[in-house]
Amino acid sequence: MADGDETAARGTGDGGPVATAVALTVATGAMDAISFLALGGVFTSVMTANLSLLGISAGAQDPGRARDSAVAVAGFIVGALLSARIVRGGRPVRRTRWALGVEVLALGGLWAGWATAGGHPGGGLRLGLLAVASLAMGGQSGLVRATGPPGMSTTYLTGTLTGLLVDMARDGRVRWVSVALLAALVAGAALGGLLVTHAAPVAPALPTVLVALVLLVSFVPPARGAQGSLWPHTGWPSR
Repeated sequence: MADGDETAARGTGDGGPVATAVALTVATGAMDAISFLALGGVFTSVMTANLSLLGISAGAQDPGRARDSAVAVAGFIVGALLSARIVRGGRPVRRTRWALGVEVLALGGLWAGWATAGGHPGGGLRLGLLAVASLAMGGQSGLVRATGPPGMSTTYLTGTLTGLLVDMARDGRVRWVSVALLAALVAGAALGGLLVTHAAPVAPALPTVLVALVLLVSFVPPARGAQGSLWPHTGWPSR
């Protein structure tokens, strides 16, 4: 492993991977709130909902909603493909950092464009920001899918909720990690909604700063004996 990869992400140990996933999930919730309230009434991470909106808008002959849904889906696809391409190959820690860096750059660009419009983008700028936001969330989704524990997601949590309920009903188990991620999504959406409503010009700061912090913390040396990855499977509690 190269020298740069010997310093693993701080998503290691007992609580590190959970903290990493929670931070990314809060960012997701905030970004979804921002996009839903101010970028066309669509989502940047939940493509099932956007595909449904695309079909609904076609049936209802609503070209504006169809366009917004299509832009969100297209941006997400590009982001997921780009992220998966970046993390492909050797030096996984370094590649993970590169993928996170791309997401931070996308969110930073979104924030800059958003700020120029005073937090109220319109027209072509709104569509462009929607595409960038969806690209960022697609990148995060692709990164977590490629490098995270099986079944873990920080963007699309319907499966997380379903798994939580099935385990509770079948075995009486409560997966507290799943509870934490679901709560993080709600909290992020609530914070994003508050920012759009009361401090619109700085609303994108929340997801941008959270993802940037995950990237920065990944450079902190792990505890002795920890594995060199953002979230080693051994550090991901099952309950």
